[in-house]
Amino acid sequence: MNDLERYFSQNTGRVIDKWEHYFEIYDRHFSRYRGTAVNMLEIGVYQGGSLQMWKEYFGPKAQIWGIDVDPRCKEFEEDQIKILIGDQEDRQFLRTVAQTLPRLDILLDDGGHSMKQQIHTFEELFGHVAADGVYLCEDMHTSYRTAWGGKYKGRGTFVEYSKNLIDSLNAWHSKIPWYSKHQREPRISDFTRSAHSLHFYDSVLVIEKRPMQPPKRRVTGPGAPPASETGPWKA
Repeated sequence: MNDLERYFSQNTGRVIDKWEHYFEIYDRHFSRYRGTAVNMLEIGVYQGGSLQMWKEYFGPKAQIWGIDVDPRCKEFEEDQIKILIGDQEDRQFLRTVAQTLPRLDILLDDGGHSMKQQIHTFEELFGHVAADGVYLCEDMHTSYRTAWGGKYKGRGTFVEYSKNLIDSLNAWHSKIPWYSKHQREPRISDFTRSAHSLHFYDSVLVIEKRPMQPPKRRVTGPGAPPASETGPWKA
């Protein structure tokens, strides 16, 4: 049991509503920020309990922000915790958030879980996450539930949208000779240049950022050809 699970299980503060398997994911991707002056944004405040959990987990140097559409959530502000009120589906509001908050080390989308909310939030705020930061969207199972606009293999769901990010991550290779010219090739984009890895879990996508350069192929060992002669990898 990690410290987040322990806090959740022994919680005596405000209500926290989380799926149990999320805590291993959080700790895996967030633990390096403990004890640092981390800037974190969680979208979806609910009763404010998870914001208190992050404050305890990251420590006294952390600055935690929350976003919720319910103005009553402002009452959950306290030392190290600030709340912004607005609708995450509203692109203009999200742009205001990017103008208001400092660069974010962690963005956690636990908001309304609708397809437009998740997609708009990613498109407007992923670029505001620090170059070595973490973007996490949870409760992606709503992509399979009609109440949130989801449908298995449905166009416009966040699951289907995020599958395209795999192509963007690998876009460096889209122009090499063996790639089929009959397919629509992914383009090298800001995402390609800034996303180091995608981690898919049950209901969760974690994107870890890092400034990226075109991958380099090397061949080593006795008799290896010079680097200038290796060329691209061939299927």
